[in-house]
Amino acid sequence: MLLVADVGNTQSSFGVFEGDDLKESWRISTNKDETADEVGAAIFSLLSMKKMGLDELDAMIISSVVPHCTASLIEMGQKLLGVEPLVVGPGLKTGVTILYDNPHEIGADRIVNAAAAHRIYGGPVIVVDFGTATTFDAISEKGEYLGGAIVPGIETSAEALFEMAARLSRVDLKVPKKAVGKNTTESLQSGILYGAAGAVDRIAEMIKDEIGKEAKVVATGGLAELAFEISTTIDELNPDLTLFGLKILFDKNV
Repeated sequence: MLLVADVGNTQSSFGVFEGDDLKESWRISTNKDETADEVGAAIFSLLSMKKMGLDELDAMIISSVVPHCTASLIEMGQKLLGVEPLVVGPGLKTGVTILYDNPHEIGADRIVNAAAAHRIYGGPVIVVDFGTATTFDAISEKGEYLGGAIVPGIETSAEALFEMAARLSRVDLKVPKKAVGKNTTESLQSGILYGAAGAVDRIAEMIKDEIGKEAKVVATGGLAELAFEISTTIDELNPDLTLFGLKILFDKNV
């Protein structure tokens, strides 16, 4: 079976594929100081909960924006799985033509998302990934990576507000019933979530004006489901898009 790993600044996603089927997937907090042994123990625990073992994994592919975690995962794959993990980066075939001023500036996860979205949904397509940052990636009908936009993520914006405003306390990120909050908690929830959805809708519409009004908008990432509830432009919800993209890239290179 194939282990796929996508490491973000705040959260990391792991999945296990048997053939083309995603058997299991997990999302955990990213520990930027984690050693190879620690990440191995974490994966062992995740597998054990689903009655699977490390000995069932015979291949691995990694997408990461955290260099230390990349190194730890590679070492873990070599030591515990006895495999040489593929790492998304220069030299790996993606099937995506990158039309960006400096391709090395693009996060690996954004290229993986582009490859997955074009394979699954065709083009033009826009991927909105809700992570530490909310990223927008535009892919043409031909599968070209055109570029995109980056805004602070929903939780990132909320944390900045709570840190700077002494009298505002943290709230659960859930969609309020109305935009007009009747108390501070509801007002914060309205502003944070409806504000984020409004930004997504506006930017997505502007990108559509540039790449084609028929472009499908696909949401992925940790808070994608929450945004999908209140966005007017998101067409598809696919929380595991990046994991499927890693499987697509693995098949293309092995």
